[in-house]
Amino acid sequence: MGLTHSNSRRTGRAGAISLSVLAMAFIVGIVLAMPMQAAAQEGTAAPAVSADSPTGGAVPGQSMGTTSDSDYWRAVRGGVQGNVSIPDQNAAILVQSEGEAWRSFRNGPMSLYASWALLGTIVLLGIFYAIRGRIKIAHGRSGQTITRFKAIERFGHWMLASSFVVLALTGLNLLYGRYTLKYVIGNEAFAFVTQMGKYLHNYLAFAFMAGLVMIFVMWVRHNLPDRTDIKWAMQGGGIFSDKLHPPAKKFNAGQKVIFWLTILGGVSLSLSGWQLLFPFTTTFFADTFDKINLVFGTDFPTVLAPIQEQQLAALWHAIMSVFMICVILAHIYIGSVGMEGAFDAMGSGEVDLNWAKEHHSLWVEEHVADIHDKKTGQQPAAQPAE
Repeated sequence: MGLTHSNSRRTGRAGAISLSVLAMAFIVGIVLAMPMQAAAQEGTAAPAVSADSPTGGAVPGQSMGTTSDSDYWRAVRGGVQGNVSIPDQNAAILVQSEGEAWRSFRNGPMSLYASWALLGTIVLLGIFYAIRGRIKIAHGRSGQTITRFKAIERFGHWMLASSFVVLALTGLNLLYGRYTLKYVIGNEAFAFVTQMGKYLHNYLAFAFMAGLVMIFVMWVRHNLPDRTDIKWAMQGGGIFSDKLHPPAKKFNAGQKVIFWLTILGGVSLSLSGWQLLFPFTTTFFADTFDKINLVFGTDFPTVLAPIQEQQLAALWHAIMSVFMICVILAHIYIGSVGMEGAFDAMGSGEVDLNWAKEHHSLWVEEHVADIHDKKTGQQPAAQPAE
């Protein structure tokens, strides 16, 4: 019986030891299985491989070879074009960095300097008016008029002028409205005004182009430079003296400058505006840069992406618009508050004879038949020769 009890104790110890071994094996198995499970969840095996071993096609020594993340993102920021299956190949450019440069320039230096130019023009005109005052008709009104512009000429002028005013206001709203007008009329009203302004801008652009063609055809022969312009310019156009009246033909040198600035600036605005109205259809800037490089030996880029063409067109259109607004502000000033009798030329088409003699004496000599009595509208009786 003692032997049986001894065997039972040995059997109990063996069972306990076996359970302990199984428990330890289970715990060790769990511990070893945890990193393997984590590696499996990450989708990669984690074999212990020497860092210098060229396995799996990798370059030894943990080198990244000929490509790095820096090179990759530098290429992306540089506008490298990949491949896409859709028709729009422009979508193959992941990042178009020039867009940020365009936005920064448009909303930064360009807007700032443009506002200075506009404000400076208004201030200078105000100072000139304060010093010089209104230019009067030195000999007073004569009671006789002379036909300055015919109805068709005035129509072309006012079509060009009225469309330009609307284009200028709607364009300035796009540039500065969000910083000014929006806070005056509110977000919803500003959104409506801006949308309607965009429609007006797009459609009235064609009226502007038509008016530009009309005044060019009608007036180009009168705006060619000649010798009288030199004398007029040397005498400052008589602007600074009531007693000085340099001779001039239908248009004096100052008006000729305004004419050519309007024609050349208007053509430039029309071309850049056309490019914005019909995007990705023209290469005006690449073609222009190519000709400039050929003539002046410069190194402007001649291979431009379609979006770069649009960005340059938008910037140039805005810059030329501000320049033209400054020019037209000076024109409006001298044709209204700045000079007595000047507005009549484009109002009724009839100007006072004394005004015409003081500012366009050579032209008056050529159009004596167009002189009328202001009250009766009839030509004055011919004076008998002495």
